[in-house]
Amino acid sequence: MRVLAAMSGGVDSAVAAARAAEAGYDVTGVHLALSRNPQTYRTGARGCCTLEDSRDARRAADVIGIPFYVWDMAEQFHADVVDDFVAEYAAGRTPNPCLRCNEKIKFEAVLDRAVALGFDAVVTGHHARLGADGLLRRSVDLAKDQSYVLAVLTRAQLDRSVFPLGTSTKAEVRAEAAERGLAVADKPDSHDICFIADGDTKGFLADRLGSTPGDIVDVTTGAVIGRHEGAYAYTVGQRRGLDLRVSAPDRTPRYVLSITPVTNTVTVGPAAMLDVSTVVGERPVWMTPSSSVRCEVQMRAHGETIPAAVELAGDRLVARLERPARGIATGQAVVCYQPSPDGDIVLGSATITETS
Repeated sequence: MRVLAAMSGGVDSAVAAARAAEAGYDVTGVHLALSRNPQTYRTGARGCCTLEDSRDARRAADVIGIPFYVWDMAEQFHADVVDDFVAEYAAGRTPNPCLRCNEKIKFEAVLDRAVALGFDAVVTGHHARLGADGLLRRSVDLAKDQSYVLAVLTRAQLDRSVFPLGTSTKAEVRAEAAERGLAVADKPDSHDICFIADGDTKGFLADRLGSTPGDIVDVTTGAVIGRHEGAYAYTVGQRRGLDLRVSAPDRTPRYVLSITPVTNTVTVGPAAMLDVSTVVGERPVWMTPSSSVRCEVQMRAHGETIPAAVELAGDRLVARLERPARGIATGQAVVCYQPSPDGDIVLGSATITETS
């Protein structure tokens, strides 16, 4: 079986490629060059996609003894992930760029090209499992589980995916890398958003969307209690950095409840008003024949799961939560899990468009 191993230059993808080769697959390594300027995407442990990462991936491939190539996908990454990220914030939503990268780049563009070149599957270092039934499951290392950001994958894409690390903890992966002589064994994990190397999301958006001053309004009184330089800099549930100039009548903290791009208004209110009981998502990816299930739903990466009754109705997914969730932002994913003795199974996902 010929497989293409996506090698980011980190420890996870290196060990995944090594395990695939050891398992008897015919492995070729590929590093995705995603940055238009590869010198700009890392500061310390932040970011990825630098020349350093490309070299680390090449050295790992040499140690494993597999062919290695670099694919320039910077333009597609910028259009499908970076531009989408900016557009979502401009529309008042809070996107997850890792989820979009998996959907549009790693398991669409890369997989399509791999199949066209005669490969049977793509291997990645994601911490997730594929069961014998072909269904996606959580990693055994729940702290590193990445099934949430893989839940956008279709059954056809999962059928051509290999995740060798889902049965190991991150500590075990690092120990194995050291035993194999891989120099990336102690390389720090990347953090935050790879294309915002300094972690300043607000500054990144301001550079692209400009200054657009507007009002911050208290939901309980309708009064303007502050000003902002761009509604895109806020997300539902945010408390810090609001710069409110008028205290709430009851003196309790205020949180962002909603962002309205049409009026360029940020609405704030008490924490209790962040609670939602119903979540609606669009563009669902569904793995089960049943259109109505009781399951656990997760609505942010590494967030808690909540029991819910989920119904699929055409191109909409509706999750009615058994207990309220707080501060759920549109643009994130709602991922449905079925608890199982063999690990939680991903039933489906959708992009959140409404909450109530």
